[in-house]
Amino acid sequence: VQLVESGGGLVQAGGSLTLSCAASGITVTDYGIGWFRQAPGKERERISCSSRSEGSTYYMKGRFVTNRDNDKNTLSLHMNHLKPEDTAVYYCAAAFSCAQMSVGYIDIWGQGTPVTVSL
Repeated sequence: VQLVESGGGLVQAGGSLTLSCAASGITVTDYGIGWFRQAPGKERERISCSSRSEGSTYYMKGRFVTNRDNDKNTLSLHMNHLKPEDTAVYYCAAAFSCAQMSVGYIDIWGQGTPVTVSL
């Protein structure tokens, strides 16, 4: 059972980036699947969640779009108009539902993918 993120890297401010999370051992439709990020020296914060019953929920609004591909068993995060303060390690996570998409209730974490936004 694992979640594997990909797509992180270095991007200039104002640019866009799409992260992907591939699930194995679980079916994404059976969970609330979402994204968190953790910047250096800061707490992990949630970005979004998607579940079959709850749809998509955004905790950070405006520049992030989450899409779930049930056929590929993946979740993506498209980020627009990136800023240096978006620099962080981005994590994919699975919980029983989006209602439990909080750090203390996550069942499965990915290993994270780093994103660096430069000026």
